[in-house]
Amino acid sequence: MPAAKKYKTTEDVLRIMCDSVQHVLKVATRSDIEYSPMMQRINKTCLQPDIGCFVLFGGGFSGLVIMNFSAEAAMEIYRSYMLNMGMPDDELAGLYTSDEVADGLGELMNQCMGHFQVSLNNALHVSVRQNQPRMIVINQSLLISINAQIDRPQYMKVSFETASHRPFYLEICMEKVEFAPMKPFEKREKSDIDALISEMQDV
Repeated sequence: MPAAKKYKTTEDVLRIMCDSVQHVLKVATRSDIEYSPMMQRINKTCLQPDIGCFVLFGGGFSGLVIMNFSAEAAMEIYRSYMLNMGMPDDELAGLYTSDEVADGLGELMNQCMGHFQVSLNNALHVSVRQNQPRMIVINQSLLISINAQIDRPQYMKVSFETASHRPFYLEICMEKVEFAPMKPFEKREKSDIDALISEMQDV
C-alpha cells in the first residue's frame, strides 16, 4: 500500500510556534522554560492580567498571537533576560508596570516571532510576516480579535512555565490550515536561526 500523505495542520503550526517561544526564552534567560504537551481549545483570545502582549501575522495564512504573564512570571523572565545581557542587578526595574519590563518582554516576543517565521519556512516552505508586538499592562481581561475575515478560525491555548514554576500562557487565533505535499521534498537545511534573527534586527 502507498504511504499515507504527511499532512501538516493547524496543530503542527502551533507546535512550531511553541518550540520557537521555548527556544528563544531559554536562550535569552539561560533558564528552563517548559510548555504543556496538551493544547487547550478555547472560544476567544484575551489579554489577561497582569501584563500581555499581542502580535498579528499574515501571508501564507493569518492569525493573532497573545502572550499573557502574571506579574511574577513577567519579572522573572525580565530579570533573567537582563542579567544574562550583563545589566547590573541594581539597575533593573523593580515593578512589572515599568516601561523597561514591557520593552524587554516586547523584544523577546519579537524574537520569538522571528524565530517562528524562519522555522515555519524551513519546515513547511510557507512564509508569514508580522507587525510590531504590543505590550499592555492591564488589571482586567481584554478581548482581542482580528479585524479581518478568517476562514474557520481556530482558538487554542498552551500553558508555559518558568524555571521557578510560574505559569504564563500563549493564546492563538488563526485560520484552519492543512498542508499536503504535492511532490516529495525535504525540510530546508537548518540555518543558524538565532544569527538570522540578529541580522534582521540590525537592518
